[in-house]
Formats: sequence, structure tokens, C-alpha cells
Amino acid sequence: MEFKVGDLAQMLDGEVLRTTENNSILVKIGDKMHTVRLLKTGTNEFEFILDNSFHHAKVMQSGSAEVKLMIDGQPLTVKKHSKLTEVLEKASALGGAGGGDRNLTSQIPGRVVNITAQPGTAVKKGDVVMVLESMKMQVAVKAHKDGNIKDIKVKQGASVARNDLLAVIE
Repeated sequence: MEFKVGDLAQMLDGEVLRTTENNSILVKIGDKMHTVRLLKTGTNEFEFILDNSFHHAKVMQSGSAEVKLMIDGQPLTVKKHSKLTEVLEKASALGGAGGGDRNLTSQIPGRVVNITAQPGTAVKKGDVVMVLESMKMQVAVKAHKDGNIKDIKVKQGASVARNDLLAVIE
């Protein structure tokens, strides 16, 4: 995967090699190996240790092709890759009740054709929150847990990519 730091003109190559015990990920950036340990994850923020240095990151924008982050006040753009998606999904799962499991994300790319729940609506696991259309097929996006809709992050007619945030359920 490639990523760009701040205003640097150069793109850097990075690769996720493997995950290790204690929530650590072994990565290769350029020719150097680094260990990343996830500490805390939230809806759009996470904390991690990279080579024994603490860092705070915030997702500023996430689309189908890239993710824009702010890490310790510095902008970083990462071009999406299947391994990055896998790492972000695992990080969300590690967040527990305080983090990623509140997010209802798109499992497919498509267009929002109907939003059936509004902020404040109580939902049960399996209730339809919205309907997406992809390749002329309509797919119901269902609540993954019981709770209340805190926020709807998309509008009817919007295009979404796989793993885009659709709603937050508390």
C-alpha cells in the first residue's frame, strides 16, 4: 500500500506483514520493520504505539479509494488496500462497547435508496436501518445490535463504498 505524509511530494510504500499477540501488527515501511500496538479505538479515533512512541490518530475522511488521517496533528493520506481494510476492521472489533461495534457499515458498494430509521429510533438486532441498491438489486442494511440510532452518516441518494460508515448505534 502507498501513503503520503503531510506535504511530502514522495509516496512511501508500506506493507502489513502479520499480526502478533497482544494486539500488535508487524509492518514494513520502506525498508524498515516496525511494530504497531493498538491501545484504544473509538468511532473515528484510535491510539497506538509505533516503535515505543505513543500516537493519537483521527480519521478525517474515509472513502472507497483512500483514508485521510490526522496523526499527532499531521495529515496522512493512505491509499486503501485489502490488508488495510482488514486491519481497520480488526481494530474496530478490538474497540468493544466503547468503540467500533457502534458503527453500522456498508458491506457492499452501492447507492442509498431508502433510510428507514432516524436518529433517536430504537432498533433491535436485525431491524432494517436502510436499503442500498447495487447492480439493480436492493439490499437491506440491518442493525447489528440492539440500541438507539445515534446518527445517520449518509443521505438518501448517496453513493457508498464497501466499509463506509452508514450509521452509529448506541
